Amino acid sequence: MPTVPATRVLRQRTAAAAVVVSAILLLGSLLSGCEYEYEDDHWDDDIPSASASASSNAAVPNPAQNRPVSGEELDDWAGDVLPDPEVGGEVLHSGYGSVEAGVARSETTTRLSSGSYSVTMACRSTSRVSFTVRNGEKSLVDLSLRCGSSRVNVVYLSADAVLTVQIAGRAAANFAYSVTKI
Repeated sequence: MPTVPATRVLRQRTAAAAVVVSAILLLGSLLSGCEYEYEDDHWDDDIPSASASASSNAAVPNPAQNRPVSGEELDDWAGDVLPDPEVGGEVLHSGYGSVEAGVARSETTTRLSSGSYSVTMACRSTSRVSFTVRNGEKSLVDLSLRCGSSRVNVVYLSADAVLTVQIAGRAAANFAYSVTKI
């Protein structure tokens, strides 16, 4: 039975080891070339930190900003979060108001012709608010919105329709929505 000479096996192992060592050395030389230098004024201590500045609105969110409001404050808030009719699109229906915790409120739009619409929704609460937009039994938008932000959804109506907008929250909330022809 023929045997493989020992020198042949050693040469194969030596060649494989040389390739691995070369790859490691190449990788090491590439990585050693990666270095980042900071500019001289990088560590400027005159820049106030978020913890040092209590008056900075960007550093610490104001929890009262999402508490529901009423009266003129509610009117102002709705005017701020809904699209401006003079800027773009024809606002065909809008609504805003308040809902109590655990109580759903439903509103209907005017009759809308077939076509594409943007539905803008916003809320003001310490909790999320659910918006559901339906065309009859068909749900077009089903959204749980984090308050303090607004959301725009695009819907397409294949025929004339009256939409139902349902709003509900786990905590008392303000809501605002608008339907704009695209």
